[in-house]
Amino acid sequence: MSIGEVSTCGRDGERLIQVQVRLYATLRKYRPELGHGQSLTVNLPEGSSIGDLLREVGIPEGEMKQAFVNGIIQGNDYLLADGDSLGVFPPIAGG
Repeated sequence: MSIGEVSTCGRDGERLIQVQVRLYATLRKYRPELGHGQSLTVNLPEGSSIGDLLREVGIPEGEMKQAFVNGIIQGNDYLLADGDSLGVFPPIAGG
């Protein structure tokens, strides 16, 4: 399946969206199989939010500080669309 293609899941014929996800900094520990700069493709039911996606990929609540959907900052309740590109950043401390 290519980016932007909506398919149906065998279960209840639910429509799926496909989202490209990049995890930054310490969030990469939740997907150690990804190389530096690689993205993860996630298939979710239509109507899924950023929070739903984070739960799907195993990122605990509170680990995300900012999310960018197609380059625009969005909150956890933002509803994703097929073909979206999501960048997820953790809280970062400096000194």
